Amino acid sequence: MTLMYSAETHQNLISRIPGVTGRTMDDWLRAVADGPSLIRCEEKIEWLRREYDLSYGYAKAIIHEFDLRRAAARMTH
Repeated sequence: MTLMYSAETHQNLISRIPGVTGRTMDDWLRAVADGPSLIRCEEKIEWLRREYDLSYGYAKAIIHEFDLRRAAARMTH
């Protein structure tokens, strides 16, 4: 997934998510992990938007963070 914004903007979005949504980032990452097994990033984003009534920007940031953390975990194993 290619970001359309900088890493700094991504971190700003991530830091705002708990206040805006009332859920921690860990809660969101768990929801994505427990959600449907979708392949494409856009499908995951649209699922989050429908399921949790999120804006596109926040849903995209959550999915991107999920993918970043999953990739980092694979690198350490």
